[in-house]
Amino acid sequence: MTTKLSLANLETVRKTAGVPAYARSALKAGIVHFGVGNFHRAHQAVYLDALFNAGRDLDWAIVGAGVLPSDEAMRAKLASQDYLTTVVEQDNNRTGAHVTGAMIDYLKPGDVASTVARLADPAIRIVSLTITEGGYFIDPASGVFNPAHPAIAADGENPDDPKTVFGLILAGLKARRAKGIAAFTIMSCDNIPGNGEVTHAAVSGLARLSDPDFADWIDASVAFPNGMVDRITPATGPREIEIVADEYGIEDQWPVFCEEFKQWVLEDKFPQGRPALETVGVQFVPDVAPYEHMKIRILNGGHAAIAYPAALLDIHFVHEAMEDADIRAFLAKLERDEIIPVIPPVPDTDLADYFTLIEKRFSNPKIGDTIPRLAQDGSNRQPKFILPSTADRLRRGEDVIGLSLVSALWCRYFAGTSDSGKAIVFNDASAERLQAAALKAKDDPTAFLALSDIFGEVAASELFRRRFAHALQTLWDRGTRATLRLYLDDKLAD
Repeated sequence: MTTKLSLANLETVRKTAGVPAYARSALKAGIVHFGVGNFHRAHQAVYLDALFNAGRDLDWAIVGAGVLPSDEAMRAKLASQDYLTTVVEQDNNRTGAHVTGAMIDYLKPGDVASTVARLADPAIRIVSLTITEGGYFIDPASGVFNPAHPAIAADGENPDDPKTVFGLILAGLKARRAKGIAAFTIMSCDNIPGNGEVTHAAVSGLARLSDPDFADWIDASVAFPNGMVDRITPATGPREIEIVADEYGIEDQWPVFCEEFKQWVLEDKFPQGRPALETVGVQFVPDVAPYEHMKIRILNGGHAAIAYPAALLDIHFVHEAMEDADIRAFLAKLERDEIIPVIPPVPDTDLADYFTLIEKRFSNPKIGDTIPRLAQDGSNRQPKFILPSTADRLRRGEDVIGLSLVSALWCRYFAGTSDSGKAIVFNDASAERLQAAALKAKDDPTAFLALSDIFGEVAASELFRRRFAHALQTLWDRGTRATLRLYLDDKLAD
C-alpha cells in the first residue's frame, strides 16, 4: 500500500523517508528557477532543502518556471503533490530517500504576465537556470551567442511578447528597472564553460536587438556568477516510480534518483544577497574556471567518450559499460593520455585522484543511469565536452588518436545502427543532418567534419582529419570492439 506524496501525508511518509524539518508555511520565495528537471531537483533544491532544515534563510524558497511543453507536464505533476519531490540517493553501499520541500510554487508556462510579475517582485533576488547545454542559443563551434537564431530573432522583434527564457528574463528586468527595483542576479546551473559569461551574452545580446540602452543597463547592473555543478542524475521512468512505491511506500509521480556525491562551486557575485549555501557544502571561490575545466572535460567528457562505443555494442546502462573491460580501459587511457594532461591545475585537487573518483561514480549500479541519456544532444555536448580538449592538444602540437576516435565513434553512431544491426533511436535536435552527414562519411569522412558549426577550427587540422578518417574506416571495417582494442594496444594510428 502506498501513500500519496503531499504536505498532509508527511507524517506517514516519515516512516520510510526523511521529510522536511521546517514548516512549509514558513518559507517565502527568493528564487525563480527556469528548467525544473531532475538535475535541479537533485542539486540546487537539495542544497536549499538542507539549508532550510538547518533553520536558515527561509526567505530563499524556489518558484519554478518554464517555457516548454515538458515544463507544463512537470508543473502539473508537482502541483498535485504540493511541489514536493522524493530524492533517492544511491551509493554502492547505501540507499536512502528523503522528501524535499524547497519549491513552493510553479508558474504556469505560457502565462507571460504572471511570470513577469513574479520576476518583478522585489523578493526575487536570484533567477537560476538549468535549461541544458543547448538552451543558450550559442554557436556550438565558437561558443558565441547567435542573435540570428529564429527564436531569438522573434523575441528581439517582439520583446513585449517573449517566448524564450531570456525574453521572459528581459521582460522581468525591464519591469524592475521601470519601478526602481534592483536587478536580480542571474545564475546558470548548466554544464557550460564560463556559464555565467554565456548567460550574460544571451541576456544582453537579446536586449541589444531591440533596446541597446537597456542592454547597456544590463551590462552595468546585472550579476552573472559562474558556477560548476555536479551530480549524476538519470532520467525518471516507470522503474524509478515503481521503486519509490515498492521500497518506500510513496506515490510520487516524478521522483528523482541520483548518486550520493554532489558538488557546487560558485563565484560569490550576488549583489542582492544570497542564501548561506556555504553552510551546506557549496564552495565559493574567486575563479570557477579550473573547477569547470576539470569537471566538464573529465566527467562530462568521460560520459561522452563511453556513450557511443557502449551504444554501438548494445549496452544500455552506464555501469554495464564500465563493467566492459574494453570500454573501461578505453576511458582510462583516453583520460590519462589525452584529456587530463591539457587541464590546468585545480586548487587542492589531484586530477588523477579525481578521475579515480569518476571511475567509481560511473560504475555505480544502483542509480540506473543509461547510455541513451549520455548519447543524447551530442551536437551540443561534443563541442563543449570533447572538442575543446582536441583543440588544446592540436594547438600544443600533440597527437589526438583517442579524441579523434571519440569523434569517429559519434559519427559511426549516427549512421543509425549498432554493430549488431540494431536500430539506434536518436535524441538530438540536429539528428537529421547529423545522420545524413554520417552516412555520407562512410565513403567520405570529410562530410561529417564539414559540420563547421560543430567542429570549427578542429576540422581544419590535417592531423585530426587523418586520425578521424582512419578511426572511422576502422570502425566500419573491423567493428567497435576491435577498434577499441587497437587503440588500447597503441596500434590504431594510421
